[in-house]
Amino acid sequence: MVGAGVLTLPYAMSELGWGPGVAVMTMSWIMTLYTLWQMVEMHEMVPGKRFDRYHELGQYAFGETLGLWIVVPQQLLVEVSLDIVYMITGGKSLKMFHDLVCEDSNKCKDMKLSYFIIIFASAQFVLSQLPNFDSIATISLAAALMSICYSTIAWGAAVGKGKAENMDYSLRATTTQGKVFGFLGGLGQLAFSFSGHSVVLEIQASIPSTAEKPSKQPMWKGVVVAYTIVALCYFPVAFVGYWAFGNSVKDDILITLKTPKWLIATANMMVVVHVIGSYQVYAMPVFDMMEMVLVRKMLFSPTWKLRLVSRSLFVAFTMFIGITFPFFGGMIGFFGGFAFAPTSYYVSIHIPSGSISLIPYKFNSELIRNNIYLLVRTSFLASFGSWSTSPEHSASHGAPTG
Repeated sequence: MVGAGVLTLPYAMSELGWGPGVAVMTMSWIMTLYTLWQMVEMHEMVPGKRFDRYHELGQYAFGETLGLWIVVPQQLLVEVSLDIVYMITGGKSLKMFHDLVCEDSNKCKDMKLSYFIIIFASAQFVLSQLPNFDSIATISLAAALMSICYSTIAWGAAVGKGKAENMDYSLRATTTQGKVFGFLGGLGQLAFSFSGHSVVLEIQASIPSTAEKPSKQPMWKGVVVAYTIVALCYFPVAFVGYWAFGNSVKDDILITLKTPKWLIATANMMVVVHVIGSYQVYAMPVFDMMEMVLVRKMLFSPTWKLRLVSRSLFVAFTMFIGITFPFFGGMIGFFGGFAFAPTSYYVSIHIPSGSISLIPYKFNSELIRNNIYLLVRTSFLASFGSWSTSPEHSASHGAPTG
């Protein structure tokens, strides 16, 4: 559940400010925990049937055809964009490790970020051949442990560095336009950090279920543990990072933290291990969809050759996009604006089942009618705001960053 987006939370805070930042962080945590609970409950809400894929739940909610077209493009957008961002993150973290270790040495050559993204992708070409979620359990566990470790290092090192004199906590931008787009970009970055709903049903599908012990019981216990860890990682990194660096914090707090050198270098390698595992978690449902279409619709034989070619092409695609658009902070906010509302709110809140709703469905329906258009507009504006305020985009277009 803890994603590499945690590293950009102090930057998001610098675009939102203390009041809105704390409020949005807290509300996002509560809201996404609630919708996760709904999805866990909905996995087996129809007697004798399990919704093992996100699109199956969408088809139940919206109809066979409409549900497929509503859910699948949105789910793919989330999972593919996450893998692109993880490709960039892995490459950047490898480069930071290289630069920190070789800073005082004349033996190392300066290498472009694209080479480190290729190095990171080489590991994914191999791991992508693992067949299913069960086969990546050990990798996922290692990734989870690494995320806790580097998050702790990030806020711990910030505490050790302390608050500088004359710290500026004003918004990063100075113009009205910059503040508006910066605020929307901050919302997108926060949204990205809580966009783990797209693989929940697939993970729950791997848990055995009986009438005496349905899968929702162990799954919900796992969600509670995971979201407790999320809170212990996200809130300290966001608040302590912003407290220590104010609006001068960069879009990756580990870039801002350069000392102690050995500790920050270690943290960057932990990030690499984490995103190696996280990439596979979000790629697995994409592989499943690709191979299902190739076998059922295009009549390919389900052999190792099909797996090798299709999955390698996907890894190559995300690597190419990552090399072409290596904008870590901007990409997080841009995709976050699209990812959060569709996968974390719309589908789960639309299911007309009062038995699994904390509030009456009639009230839920009225809430949807009053807020769904606002959420759509906010999602797109957050994406546009993030793209407009990313340093690379602004520099290339001569636009002020604030």
